[in-house]
Amino acid sequence: MSLEGRVAIVTGSGGGLGRAHARFLASKGARVVVNDLSHEAADRVAAEIFAAGGEALAIAGSVTDERAMAALVERVVTEWGRVDILVNNAGILRDRSFAKMTLDDFRLVVDVHLMGAVICTKAVWELMRAQRYGRIVMTTSSSGLYGNFGQANYGAAKMALVGLMQTLAIEGEKYDIRVNCLAPTAATQMTEGVLSEESLRLLDPARVSPGLLALVGDDAPTRAILCAGAGNFAAAHVTLTRGYHAGAAESAGEQVVAHWRDVTDRTGEIVPDYGFTQAEREVASAGLTAPVMAAPR
Repeated sequence: MSLEGRVAIVTGSGGGLGRAHARFLASKGARVVVNDLSHEAADRVAAEIFAAGGEALAIAGSVTDERAMAALVERVVTEWGRVDILVNNAGILRDRSFAKMTLDDFRLVVDVHLMGAVICTKAVWELMRAQRYGRIVMTTSSSGLYGNFGQANYGAAKMALVGLMQTLAIEGEKYDIRVNCLAPTAATQMTEGVLSEESLRLLDPARVSPGLLALVGDDAPTRAILCAGAGNFAAAHVTLTRGYHAGAAESAGEQVVAHWRDVTDRTGEIVPDYGFTQAEREVASAGLTAPVMAAPR
């Protein structure tokens, strides 16, 4: 499968997972923009891509700098005419238990992971709408999906990216902009002190990047969460159970407690099509057969 003719931006690609992503996309024929805070790191990865026979453009800048990211996209369009793929990979860690975490630590992580992805995506969004084609990958994490001790800031930012992905996938659908999440596990500077040496040996970032091919190709899905590590690929889902209808009785609270097993029973659970699927199921359980949405005015 080739990405020949496609232009990809990979943020935070001066090392670690981003470097592996940039090199992989280039190996499939994409022209790759290597973005990093460090000029030297970006130049080094771009040189590696050139040496392997690919095309790359090194552009340094912070994903939290709106003007810098707008200028990056403008330069890419001037040089290569379009942007087809954006991989929002840039990130940092400030791990501490919530009791010891400062609000500055929390804000900084959210700013880089969440707002950085928002800024970069906003910079390419109108371009992708106009060209009626785009593939965007948000980097979420198992810490966001399931939680991890000492990562309240990181987990909150990473789960927020899932919500961003879900909505942008809906808004971008008619423009063939497909938006997905990648939840990687890889041996990088960010995970060196967290994972065992035995695990790190198996968790080569290069074993994550092949999953991108499924998320950025012409036949890519949209609204998918791909979990990847050590060459294993799996899908995560946000699901909704059938639940229990307590109605408007005064004892509704006590009923929820008494029927908690029914509330959480996963038999027949679904992956909602969109946010109001929840409301549709709730009012249907109360006996409403009419449409849940108001008629257009």
